[in-house]
Amino acid sequence: MYKIIMPKLGLTMQTGIIKKWHKNEGDKIKKGEILFEVETDKVTSEVISDYEGTLVQILNMELEEVPILQTIAYISP
Repeated sequence: MYKIIMPKLGLTMQTGIIKKWHKNEGDKIKKGEILFEVETDKVTSEVISDYEGTLVQILNMELEEVPILQTIAYISP
């Protein structure tokens, strides 16, 4: 099981807001596909998957503010 974490996108970033999930639970994921968009106090960025498999669980929904490095989803190989 692969953990998807809230990435740290800047030196001062402490939290990020999940603006949009591009995949749903049960969707097949390919490495390099966009998983979600995260908003910081400075920028909105697309986050791509480093893994291939099935998105089995989303722990944080859209518009939730999440601390950096917290697990937000799981991908099963």
